[in-house]
Amino acid sequence: MSAIVLTAAAGVSDEAAKLAADAAGGEPWRRLGPCGVAIPALAAALPPAQSALSAAEIDVNWVAELRPRKLFLADMDSTIVTVECIDELAAEAGVGARVAAITEQAMRGELDFEGALRARVALLEGLSVDVAQRVAETRVPLSPGAETLVRTMNKLGALTALVSGGFTFFTSRVAARVGFQHHRANQLESANGAMTGRVLEPILGRDAKRVALEEYAAELSVAPSEAIVVGDGANDLAMVQAAGIGVAYRAKPALAEAADVRLAHSDLTALLHLQGVPADQFAIA
Repeated sequence: MSAIVLTAAAGVSDEAAKLAADAAGGEPWRRLGPCGVAIPALAAALPPAQSALSAAEIDVNWVAELRPRKLFLADMDSTIVTVECIDELAAEAGVGARVAAITEQAMRGELDFEGALRARVALLEGLSVDVAQRVAETRVPLSPGAETLVRTMNKLGALTALVSGGFTFFTSRVAARVGFQHHRANQLESANGAMTGRVLEPILGRDAKRVALEEYAAELSVAPSEAIVVGDGANDLAMVQAAGIGVAYRAKPALAEAADVRLAHSDLTALLHLQGVPADQFAIA
């Protein structure tokens, strides 16, 4: 079933649901939970109601097939966690402003990702691995709904993977904390308890994320269209466009403009509602 799905972290009121349903031709709407509503709809557009719903901070997205997916891939930085881990490392190394500026340009798609990554990591030379451990333990908060999303996907029998342009130092810890079955990322080189300022090749970037999607799909003997994926930056573009449901979560313009599904006002449990999963089936963290 195709549907228009309304989601919002602050909740979707009955009035908003009725407004959207009337704009969609009077179709009956179904409440998925306090923060989600689904309206059967063959068309994606809601021109008469879109501006009013956006003003109410409700995300409105059309999904061609409202059903649980067998594969879930997610970016880590500014998606599953609220920060860019490399920026947190840089702050400890005293080069925060320089690295953050490069990060922002790369996420907007203004810089080549691989070159930008090497330039940022070079600025971390000499940073103690013990400091990195402290950053991982104290400065990497989860995004709202992240753990419930991943654990529910696991409960539903999906393969779940964290696929990041960041570092395995963090993905290994975040994956274990949240419940991802797999993780992929870049590897920081270290020696004698400190970072060397180099990242090991090959670098996992935009194309590698798409390849990861294809490889995990092949492992399940399904097409990439059976996947739901989420990210926030230009580095996630190829993965988002290849998936059945590709979600831009509070995303930079380069991704938000290209993605079919955009979330600006919802937490990550909205990805469950985008698959038609009601809140009473959530594995609450």
